[in-house]
Amino acid sequence: MFIGLAGGSGSGKTTIAEELVGRLDGRVALLHHDAYYRNLVELTFEERTRVNYDHPSSLETELLVDHLERLRSGLAVEHPVYDFAQHLRSDVTKRIEPAGVVIVEGILVLSDPQLRSELDLKIFVDTDPDLRLARRLERDINERGRSVESVITQYFATVRPMHLEFVEHSRRYADLIIPEGFNPAAVATVVELIRSRLT
Repeated sequence: MFIGLAGGSGSGKTTIAEELVGRLDGRVALLHHDAYYRNLVELTFEERTRVNYDHPSSLETELLVDHLERLRSGLAVEHPVYDFAQHLRSDVTKRIEPAGVVIVEGILVLSDPQLRSELDLKIFVDTDPDLRLARRLERDINERGRSVESVITQYFATVRPMHLEFVEHSRRYADLIIPEGFNPAAVATVVELIRSRLT
């Protein structure tokens, strides 16, 4: 069963995905769409900081689709590892083995038709913009070494416009919408739905 988990930056997608992994007894493979950012080694660091990472073209979605097809065929894949501080892929990869449940999470998971066609269940996490911005500030400052000014500048330059253009519109493709980010009742419902479908 292939599940897509989409929603705005800071909506709680990763938290929900990790909760699902924990509740489904290790039968889950988790892939992060943002690990598939294009490896722009030909650009300088300054040039890479100016790339619009919230536009679909910034992601190598075709590689992710290929990986999903390989997992569906029972083959392991080498999942990229992305260095968000340097805006480059790491030289190492993470081996992902086939599993009964495969979860793909990312802001643009439901915006690409080819990627959507690989998904058996499509979920959108709907969270208020002010809460998403606060979470993004905390994450990017603490985990990715960014300044408050750079996070806010990026938010208004690309994150918010791309959310309105691509992410928000993709919710219409969702089979389920989880309100208010990490919603325990909704997550429990999703777990039971997955278990019943697997059975």
